[in-house]
Parts: sequence; C-alpha cells; structure tokens
Amino acid sequence: MIVRNLEECRKTDRFVEAENGNWDSTRLMLAEDNCGFSFNITRIRPGTETHIHYTNHIEAVFCYEGEGEVETIADGKKHTIKAGDMYLLDQHDEHWLRGKEKGMTVACVFNPPLTGREVHREDGSYAPADD
Repeated sequence: MIVRNLEECRKTDRFVEAENGNWDSTRLMLAEDNCGFSFNITRIRPGTETHIHYTNHIEAVFCYEGEGEVETIADGKKHTIKAGDMYLLDQHDEHWLRGKEKGMTVACVFNPPLTGREVHREDGSYAPADD
C-alpha cells in the first residue's frame, strides 16, 4: 500500500513548477511506483495559456476546483472546463490549456506513467519514457 500526502509531497522533488510559471504539479504517483500510470495534482494559474501536445502519453484530467479552457488546435474547438468536468486526451490531441479568472486545480492520470523529471519540449510534448 502507498499513502502520500499532497502538502508533504509539495515539499519534495515531486513538486514541479513550469519554467514559464503557468502551472505547478505535484506528482503523487510516478513510474517508480510500478502501477502502470502516474497521478498528479496540477494547478493552472489564472490568465495563463500553455501549448501542450502529448505525442507519447495519454492523459485523463478531472477538474475539481476553478475554471479553465481547452482548445483543440486541429479543429479550433474550445471547451470550458469547470469543477466536476473531465476531459481525456485520447487522440494525443494538440491543445491550448488556459486558466480562467481564478485558475483551476486538476487531477491528472498519465499512461505511460511520468518519471517526474519530464519537461515540456518546444512542441508541447514530453519525451518518451525511453529517452
């Protein structure tokens, strides 16, 4: 059994902040936990816009606080995301993620699991786990 506390993890190297300041993420479960997925709590800062394109990962996101927007680049569709909403990037959807007035806090599941050392590349993706 694994038990971890969010606030305690925020004081460790499991806490990651975006270089541009748009978001922070606490990686509660990582590849090293050998569960086949990773689990993060991520805070999207208000008024920010982040280009993301997970070409090597599938991500499921559940918003439990605040409000934001996801815009899929291929078709320009905008989806307002608010507390209680979930979205799944099951087609490796290239998108813009925006934090609205108060930002939003989301729970994210990644497959394959993150190692905790990923950095968004220029194209918005994370490198494959083998890199």
